[in-house]
Amino acid sequence: MLVIAQIREKALLSYFYEMICQLNHCGVVLRRPASAHTLSFTPLRIRYFHCCRPANYLKLESSVPGRRVSRVVRTEAQDVLFDYLHCTRCFHLTDAEHMSKNSPHFLQKLLSKVENEQDVARSLSKFLRYNPINEFEPFFESLGLAPSEISALLPRNLMFLSDDCVMIENYHVLCDYGIARSSIGRMYKEVQAIFRYELGLLGSKVRAYEGLGLSRSTVIKLVSCCPWLLVGGINSEFVMVLKRLKGLGFENDWIGGYLSGKSSYNWKRMHDTIDFLEKVGYSEEQMVSLFKTNPELLFEGSGKKFYVLVGQLLKLGLKMKGVLSLFLQNPQILSKKCAKNLWQAVGFLFEIGMKVEDIVSIVSSHVQLLCSCSLKGPRTVLRSLKVGREGLCQIIKEDPSELLSLASKSKINSMEHVTCQSPSKHLEKTTFLLRLGYVENSDEMFKALKLFRGRGDQLQERFDCLVQAGLDCNVVSNMIKQAPSVLNQTKHVIEKKIDCLRNCLGYPLQSVVAFPSYLCYDIERINLRFSMYVWLRDKGAAKSNLSLSTILACSDARFVKYFVDVHPEGPAQWERLRKSLP
Repeated sequence: MLVIAQIREKALLSYFYEMICQLNHCGVVLRRPASAHTLSFTPLRIRYFHCCRPANYLKLESSVPGRRVSRVVRTEAQDVLFDYLHCTRCFHLTDAEHMSKNSPHFLQKLLSKVENEQDVARSLSKFLRYNPINEFEPFFESLGLAPSEISALLPRNLMFLSDDCVMIENYHVLCDYGIARSSIGRMYKEVQAIFRYELGLLGSKVRAYEGLGLSRSTVIKLVSCCPWLLVGGINSEFVMVLKRLKGLGFENDWIGGYLSGKSSYNWKRMHDTIDFLEKVGYSEEQMVSLFKTNPELLFEGSGKKFYVLVGQLLKLGLKMKGVLSLFLQNPQILSKKCAKNLWQAVGFLFEIGMKVEDIVSIVSSHVQLLCSCSLKGPRTVLRSLKVGREGLCQIIKEDPSELLSLASKSKINSMEHVTCQSPSKHLEKTTFLLRLGYVENSDEMFKALKLFRGRGDQLQERFDCLVQAGLDCNVVSNMIKQAPSVLNQTKHVIEKKIDCLRNCLGYPLQSVVAFPSYLCYDIERINLRFSMYVWLRDKGAAKSNLSLSTILACSDARFVKYFVDVHPEGPAQWERLRKSLP
């Protein structure tokens, strides 16, 4: 039996080294150690895998060097560009509005051509009247692309978006499906081919993923972060991951709760991670527990973090069986903060001269302690204790918990102090946030504890109110992360706004998925603005089915300009509505 176990462990190690070799720049170099005595250790710097946030330069004065632009000038320039795109070039209202509000670098370039700074609106309007612009520049910038990325994407010999009707048609297909415009720029940059599809093809490819049993909100996240899934047929590697997770008992939309439009995913590596866990002996119940408590194992780096940490622990001197046992018993070590703390603690122990076998012993038995906080530098600790390295080693070996009391940074105590002010309330809130997908003891969790107001049971009641209204649980979780103040309202207020949306405004419930901030606006503002919009639409002066954000999110002055003053009787009707509505 011993021989069989040894053969099995060698096979697993070979499989692991084969998998780790497939990772590029994974942050760890693995060599099969000859022996523990020849092992050398260099403090590890963990690389974490983040994607750049889509560009959304809303402040010209801070994002563009040179002349500072005041808020008034910026607003006037945006209005002039909007009028040019909407009235002169006949862009759809929502397209023109989005481009004018989200292309500050292009606006800055336009403003640099204006000589009369005292009357920016008039000068800029005159300039645009005689100088047509390359519409692709503000268009791409409004989709979240940085100016440095745009030049390589500009088509040759084209200036007007209407000249590339195929691309615009496919762009509108993605918008109409519900994909955020700020995400479409990245999709275009990564896979331009999908914007060349003939009429109807792109829509059918997107809807094909709904055919796998995924909700629309999950498909939106999926194609936003992995646009290459829309090339060819349905991606077989993604289907394999979906089937494996379904076989473990997860619903199809479970992955939707953890996909981020700011990240990319390697579905083959995810499948290999699940396969590896199965090969090392994890039961289905164990894998389900592992993924539920620690979903970032799969979704942060598509499983790469798992291989990196396993490799580092093997390099340290642990056996494969011990490593896997650590993961199973302490899944929190895969979180970014815990992993950073763990390797900082290991580096601390090496720097004070502790032997490898003693470090392995402490990691094996006290990994939760090592992950719990950030540590001061060894020199600082030695200087404050007035003790030598050997003496400190002996203290920690006798009682590893002394490491925390002797070397933890004081700022960690501030978080502990916050959590201890009201233990029961903190526990309720923490439990609720864990169910939303926050990682325990993470910076995001600490920030969320401040953002959400109310007891844990009250927050859960408000959350359940949205689910009972007909929204998917994962969808609601993502809505709350986008607009936390939704749950800072009472259940009665949330129900009242949902009832208003459905029965008074005539919008489907799904419309709040794209604009969850609807639930944060006062009911008086909602009734007043939509009453005016309905009157205007009945008069034929406004398009039907405008988005909630177009009507609610704009300033009062902008609403009056484009929803009141556009009709001769508009101002009078607006005053009547303001007086009649409570």
